[in-house]
Amino acid sequence: MCGILAVLGCSEISQAKRVRVLELCRRLKHRGPDWSGIHQFGGNYLAHQRLAIVDPASGDQPLYNEDKSIVVTVNGEIYNHEKLREHLSHHKFHTGSDCDVIAHLYEEYGENCVDMLDGMFSFVLLDTRDNSFVAARDAIGITSLYIGWGLDGSVWISSELKALNDECEHFEVFPPGHLYSSKNGGFRRWYNPPWFSEAIPSTPYDPLVLRRAFENAVIKRLMTDVPFGVLLSGGLDSSLVASVASRYLAGTKAAKQWGAQIHSFCVGLKGSPDLKAGREVAEYLGTLHHEFHFTVQDGIDAIEDVIYHIETYDVTTIRASTPMFLMSRKIKSLGVKMVLSGEGSDEIFGGYLYFHKAPNKEEFHRETCHKIKALHQYDCLRANKSTSAWGLEARVPFLDKEFINVAMSIDPEWKMIKPDQGRIEKWILRKAFDDEEKPYLPKHILYRQKEQFSDGVGYSWIDGLKAHAEQHVSDRMMHNAANIFPHNTPKTKEAYYYRMIFERLFPQNSARLTVPGGASVACSTAAAIAWDASWSTNLDPSGRAAVGVHNSSYENNPNPANPIPANDNPAPTAIMSGVVAAPTASPGIAIETQ
Repeated sequence: MCGILAVLGCSEISQAKRVRVLELCRRLKHRGPDWSGIHQFGGNYLAHQRLAIVDPASGDQPLYNEDKSIVVTVNGEIYNHEKLREHLSHHKFHTGSDCDVIAHLYEEYGENCVDMLDGMFSFVLLDTRDNSFVAARDAIGITSLYIGWGLDGSVWISSELKALNDECEHFEVFPPGHLYSSKNGGFRRWYNPPWFSEAIPSTPYDPLVLRRAFENAVIKRLMTDVPFGVLLSGGLDSSLVASVASRYLAGTKAAKQWGAQIHSFCVGLKGSPDLKAGREVAEYLGTLHHEFHFTVQDGIDAIEDVIYHIETYDVTTIRASTPMFLMSRKIKSLGVKMVLSGEGSDEIFGGYLYFHKAPNKEEFHRETCHKIKALHQYDCLRANKSTSAWGLEARVPFLDKEFINVAMSIDPEWKMIKPDQGRIEKWILRKAFDDEEKPYLPKHILYRQKEQFSDGVGYSWIDGLKAHAEQHVSDRMMHNAANIFPHNTPKTKEAYYYRMIFERLFPQNSARLTVPGGASVACSTAAAIAWDASWSTNLDPSGRAAVGVHNSSYENNPNPANPIPANDNPAPTAIMSGVVAAPTASPGIAIETQ
């Protein structure tokens, strides 16, 4: 991930202002330690901290069109840049960077070019011809972005709020799937997929269609000119990412540069569930596996740094971010700059354990829509900022636009959890990769029960956090919590402890407002409470506490991998045998199917 900072329409045009912008941009240097750049045009400043992944030799930013009348600073990856270059053959490109297409696309298509980009991105584009600008954020909010306003009428846009909080009168989260145009003076949504309206879809479930869509999503994310790997906890999502990446790595450009054996990484307390499962999957796939151990005290010692980097006081996010933060530092020390990760699957397929209580497919689907729309505030924020803290980039195949469109168009009846029919959470994803002839994963991994990431690294991790907070937050402090923190009042001592650190690091009111429902647990949504009233008194988001289904939800289902019931046959293509043509992103490769 890179770091961007733009100051637009500033009334002060001076060397002192330029120096101040550079000083603020250096607060983002952890995101892009490889190079920095700035472009000034009048009262407009576009600054950049680069993490070089594609074309590291010549892709420094800001980037320009041919006559440099259009300037852009970008954080992200454009996976379809080679295809877009074919449509821009009459343009001259200065670099081989995937982001170099944006300025030229804007010349041809204006603001509508945003919807043509396939990738994760945040960018600010300045058109010096009329002194206008456009800022945009990717569909789901995989990349982080904030916007603020100065007293002089200037607009400030940054990858992280720490570059804005000393200069802006007000700042807030830049909404995902939106663009901000100076010509229109506000936001407009550019990402409007069919699922966004939350209308109930009716497309029949076809395992092969879902499988191909996910394989395409993984393959396109192997675009890199630097060493890379996969995060492998041994759970379903990360294991599928690792499996698909391993299958397609041989013969690719990346394999020729870095070797055909993919590196995998896992973190946990000694003896944790994730370490054991990750090791087993790595052995099955033949990855070059790296295990990182940490202690509860290591994690506690890192909490303040974690909150500084991830910029939230949400309990679940901090719990899960800390091991990821520690692991990212170790990964970067090995020379790796990019990793594939499994975020997004639980939101798309209803993988959280409270989905067991969904009363019907309509409510199930609407809740998955709500969860996807909130990803930028939780899991995307964690994955992006925990890794970016050490100059590491995380790519998330499950949040590929095309894959989401396929998965969210499936009739949600297929996603419903029905233990009596052998359907556990995320059953349709598991079934899509349940290949008897050429297994992607061992059965018990493919059907492994859901663990929260913060639980999987070791159950004593959460217990240790609670005990530490108990020592530092008194009962009297909790009694007065509503007076000290009237917005998002902490409900537990752990939440209070995180909030104290956050407020010291980010004392501005705008900063605390960027965190949604900070003290409430991520899965205690209105839907979860409506489905099961016991959630109204559950203050702990740990997977172990989830509606009585953890470790006991399959008592009536001794074989969760059993075949599709006779009255629920999928489309005929799901049971055909033979060879399916490989996606165009990987010519010459084929996959065998059931």
